[in-house]
Parts: sequence; structure tokens; C-alpha cells
Amino acid sequence: MKKIAISIGDLNGVGIEIALKSHDEISKICEPIYCINENLLNQALKILKKEMPKNFTLYSVEGDFTIEVGKVTQESGEYSYNSFMSAIKLCETSQAEAVVTMPIHKEAWMMAGLEYKGHTDLLRKYFNKDAIMMLGCEEMFVALYTEHIPLKNVPATIQKKNLVSFFLALHKSIGDEKVAVLGLNPHAGDNGVLGDEEREIELAIQEVNNILDKELFVGAIVPDVAFTPHFRKNYTYFVAMYHDQGLAPLKALYFDESVNISLSLPIVRTSVDHGTAFDIAYKGQAKTISYINAVKSAIKLIEKD
Repeated sequence: MKKIAISIGDLNGVGIEIALKSHDEISKICEPIYCINENLLNQALKILKKEMPKNFTLYSVEGDFTIEVGKVTQESGEYSYNSFMSAIKLCETSQAEAVVTMPIHKEAWMMAGLEYKGHTDLLRKYFNKDAIMMLGCEEMFVALYTEHIPLKNVPATIQKKNLVSFFLALHKSIGDEKVAVLGLNPHAGDNGVLGDEEREIELAIQEVNNILDKELFVGAIVPDVAFTPHFRKNYTYFVAMYHDQGLAPLKALYFDESVNISLSLPIVRTSVDHGTAFDIAYKGQAKTISYINAVKSAIKLIEKD
């Protein structure tokens, strides 16, 4: 079975509960290696009133602090970072074949003095690669052209050269799939009446399709039409120009089952598509389907490579 390094996420949130709940099912399809030390795991088990599962393999990550359920703390932020870096190292040293991440809290990372805006941002800088964040499930995947940047900064990024590079990298990862590319503006600009960024998008699509010698990228699609049932029946893959444009409809439709996949990296990395859920942490309410799907997606990506 494939060995998967599990970055445990923010221990004040739902990640460890989900990992423990899912262990029996997950261990039937892979060998999970949990990046957490025994002392912190025992703390979590005590809060959850659970016993250590059988065959629960640990990769001990140094660090000790008191878990504070549902709170944003510097200590939990720092430990979630260390757990993630340990999981990456396991892949780099061939002790694991993929990384699956539980949710971190961005404010906790900031409190810990970390410059990264999240997992993907760290991976991008660590590997010096233009990683692509793609989220979704079998029914629909959304790749984000821009991610965690202020909305006011998005229009300046809509440049043909950058779009061409993004589309080609996406194609390299997903193969000959048809991709619907959303416009930036309402009504996809209405031929320049509401903005002209769509011209850059359309020129980039034309160039990429010429390079590939296939009509795989389509757009710019009017954003408020792209995710209607009539349109979605023809496409599984979408490119959104900014974070909420793509993730609001995705989460409205497939919140529980969606996963986060990092493309264009030298390692396989997938993640749950939800946050730390501090409001329900350690209450036994956290759902496991996104995590289980993330593990299954990681295994498929390993086998594809």
C-alpha cells in the first residue's frame, strides 16, 4: 500500500479528530504516517475520550504546548507548520509518497511569525514552482488563477503571458480535459462596456489552443452562467479568476466532498477543503468525507505518476 504523510494541521481545530475517526477506513487503502508526537496525540485523545487506534504510525514532530480547543494561538500555528514541513521531508526522502494536509489557521501562522498565506503559498516558495490550487470533486473541479490576494489587486494580474503559462501548466496536470475559463467582470465585460480584461483572457485561450492544436480551453465565460446546471453538464473543469468567484459556487454545491489539490509540484499534495472549524472542534461533529476523498485523490495521483 502507498505510504501517505498526514500533516495534522492546527491541533486546536478538527484535524486530529477527523484523522482518528477515519483511521480504520484510511488504513485499509494506504499506510498513513501521522506527523505528530506522542505527547500531543495523548492530549488530543484525552480531550476526545478516545483510545489510541491500532497501527497508528507516528512520525514524531518536536514541540509541546497545551491544546486550547477552538482558540487561535501562536503555539498551535507553529506546530501545524512543523507538522507540514515534516510531511514534506518524508516525501523528499522517499519515506512517503504523498502529503495529505489537515486544515491550518492562517492567523495562527501569522502569530507564529510565518510569512506564508497557506499551504500552497509555502509549497510554491519552498519548491520555487508555480503551484496551482485546484479544488473540487469528481463532479466539478475549479482551478484558481489567483488565490489569497485582495480583490482590488486581481485585475492587474489578468495578463496574456501569465494566463498562457497558467493554462499550459494546468493542461500538463489534467491532460486533454475541456476547461471553461471564467471572465473577470459581470457579463464577461459585455465587449468592453464593463471592463476589458476579458480580451486578455480570450487572447490567451486562443494562443494556448493553437499551441496544443486542440480546442480545450473555452471562454471567457460569463461568470454567473458558468455554474448553472445547463452549463455544468458540459464541463468538469473550470478556471476562476479569483478565489470567491470559483469557491463560492463549488462549496455551495459540493462542500462536504471537495478536496484541495496542489498541481505542478515535485510532490503529490492534497488536502481537505475546509477550515479548522473551531466552533465544533473536539465535539465529535466533524465530518470525514473531505479527508477520505483527499487521501483517495492522493493515491490516484501517485498511481498516475
